[in-house]
Amino acid sequence: MISSNNNLADIKVVGVGGGGVNAVNRMIEEGLKGVQFVAINTDSQALIFSDADTKLDIGREATRGLGAGANPEVGKTSAEDHKSEIEDALQGSDMVFVTAGEGGGTGTGAAPVVASIAKKMGALTVGVVTRPFKFEGARRTRQAMSGIEELREVCDTLIVIPNDRLMQLGGEELSIVEAFRAADEVLHNGVQGITNLITIPGMINVDFADVRSVMSDAGSALMGIGSARGDDRAMTAAEQAINSPLLESTMEGAKGVLLSIAGGSDLGLHEVNAAASMVEERADEDVNLIFGTIIDDTLGDEIRITIIATGFDAEANMAQAAAQQQPQQEQRKPGSLFDNRQREAAEPVTPAPAQPAAAQPVQDDYSPRHSYEPRAGQDRERYTPERPAEERRPESSGLFTNSDRFSREERRDDYRLSRPSQRRDDDGDDDLDVPSFMR
Repeated sequence: MISSNNNLADIKVVGVGGGGVNAVNRMIEEGLKGVQFVAINTDSQALIFSDADTKLDIGREATRGLGAGANPEVGKTSAEDHKSEIEDALQGSDMVFVTAGEGGGTGTGAAPVVASIAKKMGALTVGVVTRPFKFEGARRTRQAMSGIEELREVCDTLIVIPNDRLMQLGGEELSIVEAFRAADEVLHNGVQGITNLITIPGMINVDFADVRSVMSDAGSALMGIGSARGDDRAMTAAEQAINSPLLESTMEGAKGVLLSIAGGSDLGLHEVNAAASMVEERADEDVNLIFGTIIDDTLGDEIRITIIATGFDAEANMAQAAAQQQPQQEQRKPGSLFDNRQREAAEPVTPAPAQPAAAQPVQDDYSPRHSYEPRAGQDRERYTPERPAEERRPESSGLFTNSDRFSREERRDDYRLSRPSQRRDDDGDDDLDVPSFMR
């Protein structure tokens, strides 16, 4: 009889630097199963509080265990000096997750070294890193971008999570402690969404070979997470994952997709089919879609969906996503003040053909819109406007006619100029014919 343990993939999650070790601690607290944890840091004190299976202090000589001081070169040198220890910790791994917070010293400098060692040892190497918040400074951002590019060259698949996007999830009340905890939670969800497909039996199982077929030498990858309850929960969760605020690009045209659907015992096959169909519509027509389900009764009626998409044109999709976020230009109605300027900018104006002298001028955008306006080139001083003849008002004594308008105006002027004591009737009483507002 063959032991089942011999058929399980050996998966290790390596946290590098302060952010990576914090993420590993978070995964341990959340009870992530089926993996081994490795914590690597140049800060000895941070390692003391970690519950990882293996802890490597790579800063004993270079930093005396005091950290890299936000210098990636120190982190890189420290990792290279302890290369043999890192190899021993990764020995026998089928899959290695390298998680780090980019922008600092150890995570930025040492993570590419760890990933390179893992890949050379034959492990499927997946980087899951965060990009720093904007408020952490321009220097940290530059270092993060440089570290991400180095990591991309040595990983099979790299998932980059922009921390600034987390603000869209937390709202204005999000504290800085909650923000960094949310970043750790996203790293945890990304690793868990992949490892659970391999390590936890479900209604639809996925083996390690399936995962490797999607993520081997895939380059950049996108990760989206969604959850929902109630009616149409599967479709709602899938839509959230596809349009996740964590995505800087779209998954349009993805050639490889890992789809993890977690739910309780009531998770229906039709729900899985609906969610998978929605994801398939957004991907390439020949997409390699690997999906599996995880039964977790602790979720109640909640469904959680995690999508890992690979094999797409990252630059084109990022440009498309950025264009969709820009507000559409306001469409002006015909006849507005900006019609001429808008038309001139859209297409060149073709001059009208010359007309005979006796012919009536063609009405165009530059012709006067009223008969009393001077035409182009006409002497404004010698021009006598032709005003239309006034219409005679009907002589009627109707309620709304103004036949006695001038007589009433003259009387009103007399009342304004006269003193109140002079405005009396023959009988000496106040003139009651004067309107109340003029008394």
